[in-house]
Amino acid sequence: MTYATAATSQDTKPPVALFGIDGTYASALYTAAAKTSALDSTAKALSTLSEVFKKDPKLAVVLTAPTLTSSDKSQIIAELQRHTGSTPDKGDTVKNFLKTLADNNRLGILEGVCEKFTQLMGAARGELELVVTSAAKLDPKTLQRLEAAASKSEYSQGKKLKVVPKVNPDILGGLVVEIGDRTIDLSVSAKISKMNKLLTDAL
Repeated sequence: MTYATAATSQDTKPPVALFGIDGTYASALYTAAAKTSALDSTAKALSTLSEVFKKDPKLAVVLTAPTLTSSDKSQIIAELQRHTGSTPDKGDTVKNFLKTLADNNRLGILEGVCEKFTQLMGAARGELELVVTSAAKLDPKTLQRLEAAASKSEYSQGKKLKVVPKVNPDILGGLVVEIGDRTIDLSVSAKISKMNKLLTDAL
């Protein structure tokens, strides 16, 4: 059974609908892993790969290179599997998935798939992601305060929040907070953009 057809089964259906190519592949992987009772081991493997991307920013660039040969892809898969080696790969789920990405020239979306798969696992556990984007890394105490404030808001839907901190220097300062399908943009860049629009409209 291919990853494309695996997603049609109801009993192993992903808990939430995801969009984008990475979302489609993450959903298909979730279904394939659920069928072989390999969700936990697959989640651990993808979490490990996610850490590899954070430690080595060049990896994402290498994976999107259009000049990758079949031999290059095989070496990359072997290297990625080396990182997940300590996690048992039930039914070769992760190995087969990486091969599917390589065969379809989609290795470049692997980082996004790791993120989306974490989202699916959180939803399956009844968690709601609280994504906090800042221009510089926030300390744990600040993140805890944000989590406490968000958990009291109506947007938390009474669910357990899973804090996902992200750093994006482009927002210049302030925060962008995403909870469920709600985005609260408190960034400096958004304020500048709003100010520019007001000036443009006035002129």
